[in-house]
Amino acid sequence: MKAAELFVKCLENEGVRYIYGVPGEENLDVMDVLLDSSIQFITVRHEQGAAFMADVYGRLSGNAGVCLSTLGPGATNLVTGVADANLDHAPLVAIAGQAGTNRLHKESHQVLNLEHMFGPITKYASRLLTPDIIPEVVRKAFKVAQTEKTGATFIEFPENIAGMEIDSDVLPVKHPLDPEPPQEKVEQAAEMISSSRNPIILAGNGVIRSRAWQQLSDFAERLNIPVANTFMSKGVIPFRHQAALGSAGLQARDYVSCGFSGSDLIICIGYDLVEYHPYLWHPSCDRRIIHIDRSPAEVDAHYAVEVGVVGDIKHSLIRIGELATPHQGHHMRALRKSLIEEMNHHAEDMDYPVKPQKIIWDLRTALELEDIVICDVGAHKMWMARMFRCEYPNTCIISNGFASMGIALPGAIAAKMLYPERTVVAVTGDAGFMMNSQEIETAMRCGLPIVILIWNDSSYGLIEWKQMNEFGRESYVRFTNPDFVKYAEAFGCRGYRVERTQDLPGILREALSNDTVSIIDCPVDYRENIKLTEQMGNLVCPT
Repeated sequence: MKAAELFVKCLENEGVRYIYGVPGEENLDVMDVLLDSSIQFITVRHEQGAAFMADVYGRLSGNAGVCLSTLGPGATNLVTGVADANLDHAPLVAIAGQAGTNRLHKESHQVLNLEHMFGPITKYASRLLTPDIIPEVVRKAFKVAQTEKTGATFIEFPENIAGMEIDSDVLPVKHPLDPEPPQEKVEQAAEMISSSRNPIILAGNGVIRSRAWQQLSDFAERLNIPVANTFMSKGVIPFRHQAALGSAGLQARDYVSCGFSGSDLIICIGYDLVEYHPYLWHPSCDRRIIHIDRSPAEVDAHYAVEVGVVGDIKHSLIRIGELATPHQGHHMRALRKSLIEEMNHHAEDMDYPVKPQKIIWDLRTALELEDIVICDVGAHKMWMARMFRCEYPNTCIISNGFASMGIALPGAIAAKMLYPERTVVAVTGDAGFMMNSQEIETAMRCGLPIVILIWNDSSYGLIEWKQMNEFGRESYVRFTNPDFVKYAEAFGCRGYRVERTQDLPGILREALSNDTVSIIDCPVDYRENIKLTEQMGNLVCPT
């Protein structure tokens, strides 16, 4: 068989359902073989969109999403999405065609050393220089991508290798089990928890990757310890749970940061430093820290771990919970009450343009609890992380490792393909939307009824927020937008513009019921950003 056939057989063996990408001259053999494969190739309009689709697919499913490009500019267009997956710890395998090996030793048309280029932004990057190594390289790429900490890998496939004949077969797929946590560390952690006065839990995305959210909820309830989640682990504990404090990570004094400042023990579970840097929640460097994860703790001056419990997170939580003494009560109930009051405060607010809090209230009200929101990066991300209530994990996807703009629309496409029975909404600013808006055509062609909710302020709103806080004036953040309703209609979508705040709930309900792509242009009042900053600055933590 051709090497390209063996390559596709290896992908099928790994359980690949979709490949997102753009065909090109240097991947012609692979594209032809895919016509007879069980794998569905999703032709996208830009390789960055393909990488983001694979990124979100991997994060939601736990299996590596796959994206494919040709050489040169096709491969460089993958870089942002691949880096996002790697730093967000989403399993992804990127594949790029390459010139024949007879051209790689010299300057040649569109040739870059892709293996070297992707090396720094992936866990593993390899070049197929002979067809007989295909089974090993593909198996390793998927194994490494899907092993903690999960992330991105890369395969470079020269076109002349793809056309060679090879007599070989796939390798068996085996998934290693996480080791049991050491009993000595379990006992030490339990003793620290029992002897602490005011412990707090910081739960990260590793809990979701480990599917340990039920064990976390049980652990928090049994020991009566409050839980703050990172942006990337929203829903890891149901917001209705009395231990839930909401999201940490606003990089400013907030209710949750009051919780950290009032604690003597911080229990970090499935937490990655990229989610929320320790110097923001542990500036004093004087609190005791327990690290519970499948991987050892990263080295950081503000993250000096006293006890590290490394192993299966589910088993670690069960075993520590059985040994630790429950606490009688915690002083952070007032913090939870304050956050809930703030969430509810704008439910009937009819000011226009629409306030961020009102948009979130109406969106949460319109959606079922298991529906999925893919959040882009910008000022709206801060509001969504803070105020969008989640009862289930992986129902509000936020990139906060690499935190790249432009992820929401491609990510929503991947989410809808993976969960066609659920409603999927891309929540995005106008800037992030325009970065990958070409993928509307992909969604329409694939028959994916998603909703795109645009927070429109004609500005890079998050940067403006920071400029105003730092300098009291904005600098080069303003732009103009197309007519988003007409833009939607040009793709054959349904377009809506919110012209009165009281119209938003009805527009959301109609858009969510449509059997096609719907785009909602919602003007947002980001004067609330500065008000929030002032509110945080005046916040007095309870003692």
